[in-house]
Amino acid sequence: MAQDIRDGRRRVIVLGTGGTIAGRAAAPGDNIGYAAGQVGVSDLLSGIEAPDGISLLAEQVAQIDSKDMTSVVWRELALRCAHWLAEPDVAGIVITHGTDTLEETAFFLQSVLSPHKPVVLTCAMRPATALAPDGPQNVRDALVVAAMPGAHGVVAVCAGTVHSAFDVRKVHTYRLDAFDSGDAGPLGYVEEGVVRLHRSWPGAAADVASGLFERMIEARTWPRVEILVSHAEARGSIVDSLLQERRLGAAEPVQGLVLAATGNGTLHHALEEAALRAQSAGVAVVRATRCAQGRILPKAGEAESIPSVGALTPVKARIALMLELLGSPSTA
Repeated sequence: MAQDIRDGRRRVIVLGTGGTIAGRAAAPGDNIGYAAGQVGVSDLLSGIEAPDGISLLAEQVAQIDSKDMTSVVWRELALRCAHWLAEPDVAGIVITHGTDTLEETAFFLQSVLSPHKPVVLTCAMRPATALAPDGPQNVRDALVVAAMPGAHGVVAVCAGTVHSAFDVRKVHTYRLDAFDSGDAGPLGYVEEGVVRLHRSWPGAAADVASGLFERMIEARTWPRVEILVSHAEARGSIVDSLLQERRLGAAEPVQGLVLAATGNGTLHHALEEAALRAQSAGVAVVRATRCAQGRILPKAGEAESIPSVGALTPVKARIALMLELLGSPSTA
């Protein structure tokens, strides 16, 4: 249920989904042995001052550890975002989220919404019960971005840095500044309540088909897309097992594969051969690089037997392929 925090002329909606930012530990000095998703989003806003001319409204959409994120939660989150973005007095949305899958949720929401207002995901690396929690400052910075005139698209704000949904990725296991934007670099920074931009707000994804939001809502099931990593001594047996499941009429047969390739999109020959068999059997297959930096560059004059996804990380490539497959006969 939504709860008003204060009155004002423009609103920022704060949607809670759980995560470390809402976590509790038995001892204040324990920053890693906590239970995520324990503190309600309204409580997270307690004591946080809204930007000038802004009122806050909090709504709990989910209360989970983000490692356990599901398409059910994504669907509900997209619906709630669409609802609030359509309200003329809403300046933007802040989503409190766990760090583990924040980059996936951000990319998903950007892909299905391409919002003309800001949707800002924020998080924490320490639980709410920590001696020095980082969540309150991250929320405050996110509110500043969500209330900023002219801001639009889905972004992530953590440790004073603003990242585009297309580029953001978690790169550290425990450091407070745990996110990075790869080669592209951050969009900007929040400095003492002021946003300093380095580049433009994220626009619509060029490859998002029209009507994607509607297809997402109408689909009975979402396509199953798996990620497989190419490595030394990789085998094709997992791919063949997934194909066998399809032949035996599995309830949720695999419809897509993302291959996390080495270097500039290279694959172990055994995995590549199995992937080509899957492709021939009707499974959609793409390549992403497992490298933390860079993108897959096409080789001049060489046709791609397995298409690449350029700069997308494997987890974002999975979402892109899943959305591409929405509306196919097995999901419609």
